Amino acid sequence: SRVHTIDLQVEDWEAFIQDAEAERYVPCTAVINGEAFQQVGLRTKGNNSLRLTSDYGLYRYSLKLEFDHYLDGGNYYGLDKFSLDASFQDNTYMKTWLAYDMMEFMGVPAPLCSYVWVTVNGQPWGLFLAVEEPEESFVRRVYGSNAGQLYKPEYLSLNADNSDIALQYSDDEPESYANLFRNAKFDITYADQKRLIEALYILSTGENLDTAVDVDQTLRYFAAQVFLMNQDSYLGRTGHNYYLYEENGRLSILPWDYNLAFGTYALGMTDPIRDPNILINYPIHTPAPAEVMLNRPLYHNLMKNDEYFARYHAYFDQFLTEYLESGRCEAVVREAQALIAPYVEEDPTAFCSCEDHLLAVDTLLEVCRLRSESVRGQLEGTFPSTLAQWAERPDAGVDASHVDLRALGDFEDLERAKGRQDAALAAAAGRTARDGM
Repeated sequence: SRVHTIDLQVEDWEAFIQDAEAERYVPCTAVINGEAFQQVGLRTKGNNSLRLTSDYGLYRYSLKLEFDHYLDGGNYYGLDKFSLDASFQDNTYMKTWLAYDMMEFMGVPAPLCSYVWVTVNGQPWGLFLAVEEPEESFVRRVYGSNAGQLYKPEYLSLNADNSDIALQYSDDEPESYANLFRNAKFDITYADQKRLIEALYILSTGENLDTAVDVDQTLRYFAAQVFLMNQDSYLGRTGHNYYLYEENGRLSILPWDYNLAFGTYALGMTDPIRDPNILINYPIHTPAPAEVMLNRPLYHNLMKNDEYFARYHAYFDQFLTEYLESGRCEAVVREAQALIAPYVEEDPTAFCSCEDHLLAVDTLLEVCRLRSESVRGQLEGTFPSTLAQWAERPDAGVDASHVDLRALGDFEDLERAKGRQDAALAAAAGRTARDGM
């Protein structure tokens, strides 16, 4: 409901920025809304966003604050860690904000988030989105003190097998699920490993799924996730960017990372899809090509169950009726836009101009309106809802040809941001931009 303030007091900010790709922690004092917290661990964060920020000679990295990195039991009012999202390729500043609001509306546990005006050593650095990192405090808040295990599945190489990230069962050996177990957020035992593997086995059979999956929450998650057109996700080529929660042998999937949602994912793709007519009308029954869909059992095997498929439809209908068509979505966006407007105007490291931001917000609302209209037509059977149907009727669906999705954030914005960020880094480092690096 308000924009908070954080001043990051770092001994050598310029050295920290130059070492950004190493993602090493440095100690800092974080002054949050005027209250100082000493010896907080600070590092950069991100995968492609971090690399590309560096490649373009920019300095506005997403950051991570860890209050117990140097101090045992360190926390910010019970919160052990949160990130500062830089809105990389997000001229709206709202993709993640809106995605989490959608998930919360659908009853899916999502991280807390709030806008923050960040300064470095007293010098303006920019408007960021503070996002709760799902770890101990998140689990306690959502599931209580006797909660289960939490994982952040992540691949070491995109070209590897990575079937464990896709939640495929292969065998009963924990070593076969290294991308899951090495990314456990808490200490795990052999019993924890066996319990998760057993859940994956049941999921692979397609039978008795409610014994291995929190079906209701998972269907709610997929209704919002599919609407969001987020290809950098479990349903995308990479298959990552989600949290997996396991309790008493039942799995649930939790949302994470939406700066490339709303049809704006093009990283690492030799021929990315940019046609808004394709993206905004993307089928809700086959939200990925067959070679991906068949290897995503948490979606595919649930949808083969007639009862769950009908419930998925019902949740989509609820989402459209109560969130999109009711005007709630526009109200959420316009309220956030008014809240952050003065800070966007003054943001010294912004990836875009204020005018581009205003265009992006209007574009985001138009994308949501058209996507809602398309999904409604798919639910009612008037528009194609599978890729096979789309191939037969490529001209069906809503007309989105007037929408330029690049307005939401694209590589060209990165090229134009260097001058602003040079000056901001110089000020934070206590020199003038003419002094150089």
